[in-house]
Amino acid sequence: MSHANAALTPRARLRLAKLIVEDRWTVAVAAKMFMVSPPTARKWAARFRAEGPAGMIDRSSRPRSMPARTPPAVVRRIVKARWRRRLGPAQIAGELGMPASTVHAVLVRCRLNRLSRIDRVTGEPIRRYEHDYPGSMIHVDVTKFGNIPDGGGHRFLTRQQSKANGRAQALRTGQRGRQYRPLIGTAFLHTVIDDHSRVAYAEICSDEKAATAIGVLHRAVAWFAARGVTVERVLSDNGSAYRSHAWADACTALSIRPKRTRPYRPQTNGKIERFHRTLADGWAYARFYESETERRAALPAWMHFYNHHRHHSAVGAPPISRLNNLPGHHN
Repeated sequence: MSHANAALTPRARLRLAKLIVEDRWTVAVAAKMFMVSPPTARKWAARFRAEGPAGMIDRSSRPRSMPARTPPAVVRRIVKARWRRRLGPAQIAGELGMPASTVHAVLVRCRLNRLSRIDRVTGEPIRRYEHDYPGSMIHVDVTKFGNIPDGGGHRFLTRQQSKANGRAQALRTGQRGRQYRPLIGTAFLHTVIDDHSRVAYAEICSDEKAATAIGVLHRAVAWFAARGVTVERVLSDNGSAYRSHAWADACTALSIRPKRTRPYRPQTNGKIERFHRTLADGWAYARFYESETERRAALPAWMHFYNHHRHHSAVGAPPISRLNNLPGHHN
């Protein structure tokens, strides 16, 4: 494609060349008419004689030979150092005895100039994927948050004050664990997120057993169905609840194909892992809560904000916008 300040487009070049070759105009007159130099007009005329109209299109400005280009063997050494040891351009240049700018140019050309594009475990380039339509796959997982004692927790208060609140709550409720320590408990947050749209569903439960996970799956599938989404696959980690026969039977009853990630590879379920971080920053630890009841009461409103109003960086819009023809989109 011609650049913005090009004097001649492919169509104008063809007209110029035809005036010179077919209509016998002089090069000087034709060049003056198109406001270009005579050498330029002579070049296009010669190319028209040799190649016809096909010769008027843009060509790459890359030279036919590049003697000073970094040899492939050196490129491989640069890439290997970047993948395996996460070295920067300056460190790689110091080892190989070459300019850091050259190393950086090689990394840019290989799309390795940012470490965020490299898997931290294997060193291989990250392969991102996204299913084509809502419901093609949902991700499920469980994340845990320590309950907040009445009066507030240590994230916004001192450790001493948080422990005092926990002891006061245990004295009031009689809930104590081992060695007579206050038993505040844990919130098991079962989360479901659609791979294509990033629309999320979440429930706070008392455990992460198979029966609880199956109940969440049934309710999540119904929740998505009410929004016109039919779930086809479900991706989970290798937790005991998701490896159980009961989970497989529940998926069969719902006509859903269960899939699991590779062991010790949470990156495969990365969309929901990233959602957990957003959940922690935006809801669980976003502000001071005086009790666990207050925090749990704030979850539905935050989930609505996440789905309907918060711009998702991967989607470029609120997740709900990817569910077509949904009533109440912008409420």
